[in-house]
Amino acid sequence: MHDLRRQALESGKTVSRKARSKQNSASSSHPSSPATSRAASRNPSRNASSDEEGGGAGDVSDDGSTQWSSNSIDELLATPAASDDNTDAPADAWKAELAERMDRIVARKKSSAQSREENLSAYAHILAMRYARAEISGRIGEILPAVLKSVKAGTTEKEVVAALKGMLCSPCRWRSETGALALTLITDPSDAIHSAVQQPLKQTITDSPHASAKAAATHALGVATFYGGAASPEETQEVLDFLLEIVETDGGAAEAADDAALVTAALEEWGLLATAVEDMEEPSEAAMEAFVDQLDAADVRVQIAAGENIALLYEKSYTELESDEEEGGDEEEGSASDSDHSSSSSSSFSSPPSSTKPHNNTAASGPKMKKRYTPYRRPDTLQHTLRALSKVSSRQLSKRDRKALHANFADILHAVRHPTRGPRYRTALCEATGREYGSGMVLRVGNGGRGGVLRVDTWAKLLRLRALRRVLGAGVAVHLMANEGVFEVLPVVRR
Repeated sequence: MHDLRRQALESGKTVSRKARSKQNSASSSHPSSPATSRAASRNPSRNASSDEEGGGAGDVSDDGSTQWSSNSIDELLATPAASDDNTDAPADAWKAELAERMDRIVARKKSSAQSREENLSAYAHILAMRYARAEISGRIGEILPAVLKSVKAGTTEKEVVAALKGMLCSPCRWRSETGALALTLITDPSDAIHSAVQQPLKQTITDSPHASAKAAATHALGVATFYGGAASPEETQEVLDFLLEIVETDGGAAEAADDAALVTAALEEWGLLATAVEDMEEPSEAAMEAFVDQLDAADVRVQIAAGENIALLYEKSYTELESDEEEGGDEEEGSASDSDHSSSSSSSFSSPPSSTKPHNNTAASGPKMKKRYTPYRRPDTLQHTLRALSKVSSRQLSKRDRKALHANFADILHAVRHPTRGPRYRTALCEATGREYGSGMVLRVGNGGRGGVLRVDTWAKLLRLRALRRVLGAGVAVHLMANEGVFEVLPVVRR
């Protein structure tokens, strides 16, 4: 086993052992390009008390007691409630602004690259902060071709990225990882969208000269496949294979060798799509090899995304014991929500599977879960690697990176040991009930009579929540409460 700390410090690249061996083979490697991304700087984490209620109106709060890293619940907590930038404007002023921006996006022949960038960014911002399905549904046929034209034929990098990625909103301090295209799909999911956008997005990933556009298009491809209505399970598997090849080659398959942002995007979107696939037994072997290999990457974002996918695959290797099955073999009593493991393999992604069955994350009262297959053939080696990452102490890593590694990999290690318990599982006993606390992630959305609660008690739910966070930024609370498509993926229990 290589020393993880030494590997993390020897190179600023994301290249892993498997990719290094491939690069040494002259017959199959792509021409190397300079690393285009820097090591991630993570947002600071915090410790939350178990009885914490969280922020103000529209905020999403967490009852967990563990530390969180970038793209996590803490980041959700840090963002203010969705609101208008101009508090003096009429309540429905955003509708007129949205209509005007759509008019300008469609009339691209009369616009400059800079104005198209501004219009796409403003359009994406409004869709994130407001649920505007009624306002855009009648114009999808105009908007999508115009946005795709900016993706395929944008005259500047900023225009291409604005069509895919969104904008940095100073008052709200959030950056959406996707933009106009993905936000349109989240707002108004359609069965026909995936086939229309898949090829242009793949072409952007492989052919764009802009590293930022490659990563943004990768995120958009995941959203389009999940919400846009993949035609068949085979087509979905094709996208999973495409993303996995990017991971296996450290970006080389997309002509972006050692691009940490691209590899992270491919890992994250692979995880999102895998949450909706019923049977992951066959794809698990190749995927686990790639993800374990990426645990040696030098970029913390890559390591954590790979680790979370490992936790998901272990979780999906268990399903609930059927009523006509006999007990025996590997079984656990616990927490997994069966619908997160067993979405229908014949259904399209126009209606992603939901996780609606409530359950208690306690060893005493949870459903019996049965192990269906072994996700990885060398579990002892994997646990050794995860344990090392959960305790890494190199001073040359930033304090926030060390915190991120410690918190995330302690949880991922627990998931490998106990696949049915879900993320942030607490084994401490509750004095009132005498049972384990179980999953500590309870999100309170909104407040008063209009609020709700979301229990994030499976890794599938966590990966879906993070995917929504990447698309919606600070507007995630708005869509959790109002967007029917989002509710199907992450149902909020109304208070």
